[in-house]
Amino acid sequence: MSWYFVFFFVSGFCGILYELVWLRLAMAQFGVTTALVSIVLSMFMAGLGLGSWAGGAVVRSRAQQLILPPLGLYALAELLIGVSAVIVPMELAWGHRMLGQMAQQVPISSGAFYLVAGTFLALTLVPWCACMGATIPLAMCAIGRDRRYEAQRSFSFLYLANVLGAIAGSIVPLLLIELYGFRGTLRVGAVLNVVLAMSALLLSLATSSHNSGVLLQAADATTAGPAERNTPLLLLFSTGLATMGMELVWIRLFTPFLGPLVYSFAMILATYLLSTFTGSQVYRFWSRRHDRESGLLWVSLVLLGLLSLITADARVPMQTFLRVVLGVGPFSAVIGFLTPMLVDRWSGGDPRRAGRAYAVNVMGCIVGPLISGFVLLPRVGEHVSMLLLALPWLAMAARPPDVKNRKFQLAAAGIVAASLVVFFLTKDLETFFPQRRVLRDSTATVIATSVGMQKQLFVNGVGMTFLTPVTKMMAHFSLASLDHTPRSALVICFGMGTTFRSALSWGIPVTAVDLVPSVPRLFAYYHPDAPQVLDSPLAHVVIDDGRRYLERKPDRYDVIIIDPPPPVSAAGSSLLYSQEFYDLIKQHLTPGGIVAQWLPRGDTAIQSSVAAALRDSFTYVRVFASVDHWGWHFLGSTGPIPERTAAELLGRIPPRAVADMMEWGPSATPDQQLDSMLSQELTVGQLISLSPFTPALSDDRPVNEYMFLRTPCRQCPLGSDRLRSIVYSKLVQLANGGMATNP
Repeated sequence: MSWYFVFFFVSGFCGILYELVWLRLAMAQFGVTTALVSIVLSMFMAGLGLGSWAGGAVVRSRAQQLILPPLGLYALAELLIGVSAVIVPMELAWGHRMLGQMAQQVPISSGAFYLVAGTFLALTLVPWCACMGATIPLAMCAIGRDRRYEAQRSFSFLYLANVLGAIAGSIVPLLLIELYGFRGTLRVGAVLNVVLAMSALLLSLATSSHNSGVLLQAADATTAGPAERNTPLLLLFSTGLATMGMELVWIRLFTPFLGPLVYSFAMILATYLLSTFTGSQVYRFWSRRHDRESGLLWVSLVLLGLLSLITADARVPMQTFLRVVLGVGPFSAVIGFLTPMLVDRWSGGDPRRAGRAYAVNVMGCIVGPLISGFVLLPRVGEHVSMLLLALPWLAMAARPPDVKNRKFQLAAAGIVAASLVVFFLTKDLETFFPQRRVLRDSTATVIATSVGMQKQLFVNGVGMTFLTPVTKMMAHFSLASLDHTPRSALVICFGMGTTFRSALSWGIPVTAVDLVPSVPRLFAYYHPDAPQVLDSPLAHVVIDDGRRYLERKPDRYDVIIIDPPPPVSAAGSSLLYSQEFYDLIKQHLTPGGIVAQWLPRGDTAIQSSVAAALRDSFTYVRVFASVDHWGWHFLGSTGPIPERTAAELLGRIPPRAVADMMEWGPSATPDQQLDSMLSQELTVGQLISLSPFTPALSDDRPVNEYMFLRTPCRQCPLGSDRLRSIVYSKLVQLANGGMATNP
């Protein structure tokens, strides 16, 4: 059985690798929206469920008619999965081009876009993911036909190995992406799948003498009687729904502590998978001597599910790592115990029944995030959502399986009482802001807080922006730098609306695009004249992903201003700094038009990669430090950007716009304010030289998001910035064949 353990360890690793990379590639092609992410994940899970059900049905009903033995079919499935690493990126790119051509011929509404994109993603992902889902029933059939192995608990054995591989898959690919990019990482997965296929085929040839159809029939016989009842299937659906629904809530709860980084999600995912593995391992030992669990284990899920409300309470002093481990781990460990137990119990080693049971669990995993993201979180928030997801286990406490067991009733009542205490005594992050306005939608929980110039905007607990002249200068400096009088502008990322408001002071049509519906609705919290601004026929606010909006619209603008959400390393933010994005922007600039990119400083690799991406995309690029000496204003254009004095720039700014520019200073006069930026100009080459071996930022190489190898570690030998920079540069050189990527 050791070979099967290795197979499913590697298979689990590759499965998570593909899920992470395919999701990001799909986001780059079709937009970073909640609906799109939900579609991709749903199609991935639907493919797993379909493959699990179909794989079990085929090997059970046509076992004697198969051309290849079950292990040979498993090898074929792994080979096809390896092929998908090459084919899926090509299919996604083709679908992107197809949608672009459709949009040019016929205007596509947002709903029609999701319908077409969802259909295409289903056709792209489901067949390949079905190959992944089929691997467990195929391997179970191979085990059942080998007289040397015990088949009754084969699902839990394979499930255990698969989860352990998935733990590695939630961590290692992040390092590979940092060095080799998404496509390089996919190639690693493809090689592993091909090795799996060849190894499984050789093992099939070597063990053919041990195969027996009799044992498979014996395993089938064990599934009669009580196993026919559908209660385990209902419970499997419920555990899948609750677990994946809670995972979405966990991300909302812990983002204020972890930050909106790819590593934050990786930590939550790794904790969930490691705890699931621990619970599954405990089940494997427990099941050798027991066959019936205590009903209290199910009831305990209520309290364990609500532990995250304690660890996510800012009043509780705790290390961030412990917040996640204690909030996610106990619940996930019990789920890891119960899920393979239910499948083993219902299937009795029969791959057909195991495939069906696992498919039901996967269906719950699809429904859970949809309910949580589109129904619960937008309407009732994190606290109540967690309680509602625990309702099935509360029902078990209300109607215990053994009504005559007094001890069980008392223990269940105690668990429920403790759960209610946790629910009512813990607080959401929003309650820590005395002066606040809170809005929720399917994308985020948005908090506007404080008064006067101290007003702030929080999205999912992360500070986005504050009232600062930097956001005003994004509009005024770029519009004044044009070689012609501006006629239109586009602002990507609304924030507090300051840049949008400043651009409108020029008396030109301005469109603002933001991903989070609730953010523009808070415009009036920060600017009292917001209603009048929005009433202007020149003002247009659109809720959409910035890249997707440009893909669907033919409009051209004199200035396109980009202010990605902080921090600079936020997950998904690379899509607003990449070469592909800049190439798209060039198509929407008027002749002589300017793209204005704001970049918080970041580390040297980030500054270098963004500068290189702009240099490679635009013929002319200028860089200025901000008025408060924090961050960079990049101006890029296909035509020369005029070099003007502060007085010349001021002469191009309308009086109303000058008043807006000086509303918050910081300089005493408009000339001084403009000169404070002109005096801090530097060249693109200076920024690129900070990290010359770092590749230009692209959709495939999101340098700003993946930075583990260059992150300081105070307690390790690479803690010094200098030594860490040297090691990172050497690794990047090796990954790129020793060639400097930013000469």
